[in-house]
Amino acid sequence: MKVSYTAPGKIILSGEHSVVYTKPALVTAVDLLLVITIEDGNIDNSDPLTDKSMKYCSNVVLQHLKKKKLSYDERNFIYMITSDIPEGRGMGSSAAFCVAAVAALLHFYTGHAHEKDTINSLAYACEKYFHGMPSGVDVSASCFGGLVYYRKEFEFLKYISALNFKIPKTIQDHLILIDSGKPDESTREMVARVGKKYNTDTVQMEQTLIGIEKVTKKMVVSIVKEDLKMFTECIHENQRHLVDFGIVSTSTQELLTKLAEAGTGKVTGAGGHAEGSGLILFFIENKKTFEALTQKLHLTCIPFAQQFEGVCKV
Repeated sequence: MKVSYTAPGKIILSGEHSVVYTKPALVTAVDLLLVITIEDGNIDNSDPLTDKSMKYCSNVVLQHLKKKKLSYDERNFIYMITSDIPEGRGMGSSAAFCVAAVAALLHFYTGHAHEKDTINSLAYACEKYFHGMPSGVDVSASCFGGLVYYRKEFEFLKYISALNFKIPKTIQDHLILIDSGKPDESTREMVARVGKKYNTDTVQMEQTLIGIEKVTKKMVVSIVKEDLKMFTECIHENQRHLVDFGIVSTSTQELLTKLAEAGTGKVTGAGGHAEGSGLILFFIENKKTFEALTQKLHLTCIPFAQQFEGVCKV
């Protein structure tokens, strides 16, 4: 048997890190895809790190099938991965890997496709292998596609709302992703950094978390109303809160200052403290000025486009 599944990357519009502390996040899947193909054979250890990750995902899937007493055929496999999603840039490349791997392995072992709720749950268990204690929002966006409003109260209680509307063209046409550089820190390290700051300055951090929650809800309203002014205000406010979190490097703050005459932007994802903070979600207000600055500053940009299908069989 040979089976292929694809899963999209994601962009957090609002709610980075605060989603770990029971606050909501607004996320969209983006049209950059990772594809995993699985067929009968034996892993040849050509890439030990990826092999280990695939075997971990396989074990999670097999444990689920055994626990649910579902019919399956456990057999050896080989795999191939292709991806458009930049790694280490806050676009959920590891989440897309987990989602596509779980979907493909479930199909490979049982001979049929499985529900997205099942894929999402197992992919979240797999993502813990990469990030320790992730919120789960990345895998949910990659699994379901489109706009997702996500909130986790407890490990056993999560609210995942796949919104029945999308970012309107009037807003999307102004958006672009700018690469501020790969962070020195991993997502796990950045989550731990914010956690340490929360434990040492709880009162201030709680105020920041409340601020981000308000911004997240305000951003939903701005999208529904197609209010460009409100949307840009949300980006600006969100970035200010992320600086308070300590997840935006000095170089990234300086870059956004240089770009201020062309529009406004915010870090999206776990961020980075020492050098580089991953991708910036930027709202272009003056296209001509932005293009000039892009050339002058030698910026690497990625087009912003939503993806609505989530995980799919190829």
